[in-house]
Amino acid sequence: MPGRFLIAALIGLVAALWTLTRPGDPALYPASQDEAGVVVHLLDNGFHADLAVPRAALVEGGGPLAEATVGLAPGDWVLIGWGDATFYVDQNPIRDRLPDGARAFFRPGNASVVMLDPEAEDPARRFGPEVRRSLRLSQAGTAALRARVQASLATDAAGRPITAAARPGDDARFFESRETFWIGHLCNHWTAELLSAAGLPIRPYRAVTSGEVMRTAARAEQSAAKLDLKPVRD
Repeated sequence: MPGRFLIAALIGLVAALWTLTRPGDPALYPASQDEAGVVVHLLDNGFHADLAVPRAALVEGGGPLAEATVGLAPGDWVLIGWGDATFYVDQNPIRDRLPDGARAFFRPGNASVVMLDPEAEDPARRFGPEVRRSLRLSQAGTAALRARVQASLATDAAGRPITAAARPGDDARFFESRETFWIGHLCNHWTAELLSAAGLPIRPYRAVTSGEVMRTAARAEQSAAKLDLKPVRD
């Protein structure tokens, strides 16, 4: 009998965590009617979600993130992602990387990197609504998102970002991160945390998949539309 109670308690705990929602901050999202706000795009490649942010919004305020952004190749937009320092950067066929993928998922404490990838074209023109969600953040929400990305960057003794990798023929740059990667803290968890910093409500324990992160943005878009607070139009 005690075993049954323990199993029931564990099931209840898992269910509670699975449905737990971290509330948003209406002071940060959505942008109010009297400010232009900053449009960002959430992009889904099927298993990983990147956030596309105007380059100028990342440079604003200075600091290591601004320094890293200024050093990128030209482009008015920057795709931001995060992942394991080895698996995320490697572009070999996935079948050749399965052992390393298992290591990244199941061994705690793996080194990680922040990706900054410059893009010349507005992602709203390149990516259709089936793989993109667009959000209009307030200026304060954008600043909070920027601070969350910057907090992830490791820095050297002079406070500068540390380049970890640069792939041949690819403008993406990878910078050392203070955070660690494993199945309890995956790339999509990290992106959900950026949205949370910007004021969106998230379900942190469900943000394992890119689909859940996209649904977070979809719910935020719908809420903004109900409030008639300038939802982004395609």
